[in-house]
Amino acid sequence: MMQITDVQKIGVGLAGFGVAFLFLGVCLLFDKGLLAIGNILFISGLACVIGLERTFRFFFQWHKAKGSGAFFGGILVVLLGWPIIGMCVELYGFVVLFSGFFPVAINFLRRIPILGTILNMPVIGSIEFCILKVKEECFKIAIDFNLPGQHGW
Repeated sequence: MMQITDVQKIGVGLAGFGVAFLFLGVCLLFDKGLLAIGNILFISGLACVIGLERTFRFFFQWHKAKGSGAFFGGILVVLLGWPIIGMCVELYGFVVLFSGFFPVAINFLRRIPILGTILNMPVIGSIEFCILKVKEECFKIAIDFNLPGQHGW
């Protein structure tokens, strides 16, 4: 089992507070101060958890340039004073950057007793399948339901 250092424990706390501040900033009608603090805390917490070198390697890979640019551009737009536009751009960057982790997170959440029951429901499972795995397949399914006479995959 891996040992968790004190710096990593602090990083988890910083990232948690960052997510909490981001949530409060969105709930309080996109308060730019709370959003800015949440962004800074989340990034610093991530750096403490995985280390500075791995953080830089994660964000500054060539194939993740679009996601990193959108994520940091959204943070910059929030800091400049346009919180709604900045959060939309930042959300897009977050989804592009962390989309590879979503299936792992969903599988982890399925092991939690109450959430696992909810996530294993057929309706939620089909939505999860559409979001996480095959977007083109879901588009084909939607065409099959909307246009009679279209058959097959």
